[in-house]
Amino acid sequence: MSENLAILITCHNRRNITLACLEFLYQQNANFDVYLVDDGSSDGTSEAVSHSYPKVNIIQGNGDLFWAGGMRLAFSHALKQGYDYYVWLNDDTLLEPNGLSHLLSTHQDLAKHGYPDSIIVGSVKDPITGKHTYGGRIRSKRMFSHTFNPVEPGNEPKECDTMQGNIVLIPHSVVEKVGNIDSIFIHTMADIDYGLRARKLGCKIWIASGYVGLCSRNSVRGSWVDTNLPIRERLHRAFQVKAFPPKIWAAFLKRHSGQFWFIYWFFPYIRAIIGYKDLDKYSSFRNDIKKDTVI
Repeated sequence: MSENLAILITCHNRRNITLACLEFLYQQNANFDVYLVDDGSSDGTSEAVSHSYPKVNIIQGNGDLFWAGGMRLAFSHALKQGYDYYVWLNDDTLLEPNGLSHLLSTHQDLAKHGYPDSIIVGSVKDPITGKHTYGGRIRSKRMFSHTFNPVEPGNEPKECDTMQGNIVLIPHSVVEKVGNIDSIFIHTMADIDYGLRARKLGCKIWIASGYVGLCSRNSVRGSWVDTNLPIRERLHRAFQVKAFPPKIWAAFLKRHSGQFWFIYWFFPYIRAIIGYKDLDKYSSFRNDIKKDTVI
C-alpha cells in the first residue's frame, strides 16, 4: 500500500509487552513510521526497542505523561511530518497480520461511499477467552445514564458514537478538523472525548468488521469499585488520574453532557462508595478506567 501511516504508541515500564506489540506491528503489510513515547521507563524499554527496532522514533517523557499525555506528544511529533493516516496503538495490543490493511481498506471503501472524514476503530478480543474487550462505543439510551456501551464488530462496518483508543485509524482529513488529543486530559476520557468532538465536527466513526487484534481485559480487583477495599480507599482511588480526577471529569461533562452536566458528576463517586459485590460481572468498569472511563 502506498499510503503513509504514523503509528503512535506510548509506554511505561512494560518492556516485554511493548516489544511484543512492535513484533506484531512490523509483520503488517503497510508503509509506516513509528512514534513511541517512552514515559520515563526504568526497565530498559528504550534501549531494547532501539536494539531490536532501530527505525522507531523514540521520544522520551518525564514519567508524568500517562496515556493521554504520551499519545498527545507522539501525535504532535508525527503531525510535524504529515501523514495520510495516524494510528493510535496501545502497547498491550497485538495486531492480527492484516490488521492495518483491513483498517485502511475499510476507510477507503467508506470514502468511496461518501464518508471520507471517518475514523475507523479496530476491535480487539481477549487472547484466551476470545471475548470482546475494547473497541467502538455507543451512548446509552437509558434515562440519567452517562455510559458508553461497547459494540461488538459484525460482518460489515458499524457506525458508533465514540471509541476506546487501543487501535484507531484517523485519516488526515479528520485530523485537520479535530486536531490533537486535548491537553486537558491526562489519562482517562481522552479517546472518548476525541471521538465525540469528531462527531460534533461532522466526522463519522465506524467499527471495522471482525477483530483486528488481541488485548486482555484488566481485572477490577484493587480498583475504585472493589468492595474488598475500604470505602475511603475506593473513593480516594476514584479521584485519581486513572479514574475520575474531579476537575477533568467536570470539564468532560460540561463539554458533552448538556446544561445538567453537574448531575452526572456525582455518579462515579457514589458508585465508588457503594462498590460492587460481583467483581467479575462489573469487570468492564475497570476496562473503562484503563483509558477512557465514562460512566
